[in-house]
Amino acid sequence: MKRIIITGGTSGIGRETALQYISDGWTVGITGRRRELLEKFLLLAPGRVHVKQMDVCNPDAADRLRELINEMGGMDVYLHCAGIGFQNPTLDDTTELSTVQTNAEGFTRLVTAAFDYFRRVGKGGHIAVISSIAGTKGLGVAPAYSATKRFQNTYIEALAQLSHMQRLGISFTDIRPGFVDTDLLRGGRYPMLMRPDKVARRIFHAMNARRRIVVIDGRYRLLVALWRLIPRRIWERMRISNKTR
Repeated sequence: MKRIIITGGTSGIGRETALQYISDGWTVGITGRRRELLEKFLLLAPGRVHVKQMDVCNPDAADRLRELINEMGGMDVYLHCAGIGFQNPTLDDTTELSTVQTNAEGFTRLVTAAFDYFRRVGKGGHIAVISSIAGTKGLGVAPAYSATKRFQNTYIEALAQLSHMQRLGISFTDIRPGFVDTDLLRGGRYPMLMRPDKVARRIFHAMNARRRIVVIDGRYRLLVALWRLIPRRIWERMRISNKTR
């Protein structure tokens, strides 16, 4: 029986992806900040679902992950879903710094802990992260969000190289969704909004196939390709925004 741990699995994409793995018969470990949401998962598959209350920004988060791994008797796949994002054209420093703390510092803390576990066990493993198409270009309305997502893309790329250098056999999947109808986007009007359950199904199949980079969905693959063709001088003069309600 395969074992997956999903960090940030109590809501949005993480929750829907956890449900996919539970229904497929996996042993699933779920972490999140809200205890009441974690406890609801325990009723879905007693004995196959394990939970651990955790905030990725806390220094003890890696220890909490290791506790959960031990409770599950090991881990085969690690999926990092924890993240925050805001439009912040006024550059409120609290917003920018909290985004960096969660999406860069917290991300690094947990992903390196997962990498270290797979290195010590010596049997390969699989690390997947939910990043974003926002990492493709710097978005003026969300500087910290787009920058931290680019950080995640590059960090996973570096770990993939490190795994090859050290012959560890660890697989990596960088999942880059477009706009998904979750609490993260509440309060705005977004084009091509996707349902989290449909996104989760695509994530599930992409991870099982161990795809390296996944842009969800086809419309966003086209958008990303177009973004990459825009010269920097033009991009920096473009007005990219989402009107609020």
